[in-house]
Amino acid sequence: MVKKIHEILEKAQQMEPMTIAVACAQDEEVLLAVEEARSQGIVQAILIGNVEEIISIAEVHSINLRLYTCINVLDIKEAARLAVELVATGKAQILMKGILDTSVILQAALDKEVGLRSGNILSHVAVFDLSSHYHKLLLVTDVAMNIAPDIHIKQQIIENAVEVAKALELINPKVAILCAKEKVDAKMGATIDAAKLQMMNEQGEIKHCIICGPLALDVAVSKASAQLKNINHTVAGDADILVCPTIEAGNILYKCLVFLTDAQSAGVIVGAKAPIVLTSRADSAQTKLNSIALSVLLAGNYA
Repeated sequence: MVKKIHEILEKAQQMEPMTIAVACAQDEEVLLAVEEARSQGIVQAILIGNVEEIISIAEVHSINLRLYTCINVLDIKEAARLAVELVATGKAQILMKGILDTSVILQAALDKEVGLRSGNILSHVAVFDLSSHYHKLLLVTDVAMNIAPDIHIKQQIIENAVEVAKALELINPKVAILCAKEKVDAKMGATIDAAKLQMMNEQGEIKHCIICGPLALDVAVSKASAQLKNINHTVAGDADILVCPTIEAGNILYKCLVFLTDAQSAGVIVGAKAPIVLTSRADSAQTKLNSIALSVLLAGNYA
């Protein structure tokens, strides 16, 4: 089982390099992350976008573009579509967002003709290494895609997160359905969904994981809190996956962990036919590299 973020990089280095298609690659931070991943033997890359701007960035940072395939496409939508098409046809195994709006690349990824639709919803999974604050890697979902998921979408969000856990060699992960309290409350719809999701898991409808909900965050990650509240479920205090009730809750939790702790992190969009690296401009260069490595592990499972 992968227990630290640096182990994701090490595991990716042990695999054959995957090919990553970068849409609108004329972005300094993205190019630096891709170059670092290439230098570590993790990926080969196809850079799609304004090649003149890509060359300018490469010259500043002494990046040898002869080690890359560069395709000059000036139109943003066309660049996104070509990157998606390269992945859909097997010429690349990973899709990555460069300097373009998230909506543009997702629209291309979901295109019915050349897209990466799998029949499942897309969701974001973040992986955190919280060092001394938690005893293992912690997955958080969904912080970026689904605004107010109903119970059926939450089921798919869980299933997507379990796929990421599988790539980290985590078998039967413990899933905490986060809410503001541990008891079902008719006035709090998230608690009702949480209890139903636990029941669906116990009845075999949601497989390959152990679900408990509703759980407040403290009970999900702290054995002491679980004992104080007399909650004895195996997930309590030992969660592998935290499922957030809404995008607001997920986004706030994600940014708290990124900006208020010393956490190392990675993130990926799952649910398509291939992993999508969709990092924020606010993410560090290390986070971008970690995310590429995580996508390599996932792509290996897709193969």
